[in-house]
Amino acid sequence: MASSIKIQKIAELLDARIVCGEQFTDSEVNHAFASDLMSDVLTLESEQLVLITGLTNMQTVRTAEMADINCIVFVRGKKVTPDMIEVAEDNNMVLIECQYSMFRTIGILYEAGVSPIY
Repeated sequence: MASSIKIQKIAELLDARIVCGEQFTDSEVNHAFASDLMSDVLTLESEQLVLITGLTNMQTVRTAEMADINCIVFVRGKKVTPDMIEVAEDNNMVLIECQYSMFRTIGILYEAGVSPIY
C-alpha cells in the first residue's frame, strides 16, 4: 500500500520552488514516476501521481494533461516557460522546479514513503 504525501511536502523535501498551482499543494500523491520519455508516461494508469522529469517543453505538460497527472517536478534546474504555466493553470496542475538530479530527487521521495508506480 502506497503512503500519501502532500505536494507541499514534496516541494519542502526537495528544497524546490512551486512555480504554479500553489492552491493545489494540499493535494496528496501516492506514487511517482520518473521519465524524460513522454510516450512512457502515456502508458501509466494511476491516480495521485507525481511526474519527475527533466524535459521542459509544452509536450510534457500536454502529456501530463492527457494522463491526468496534476503535479510535475522538473529536475536538474530546468525552468518552465510562460506557455507551460498557462496550460498548467488551465488544467489545475502544480509545476515545481528542483535543482536536484533525477536520481537524487527519486531517492528523497522514495525515502519519504512515495511508492514507485511499478
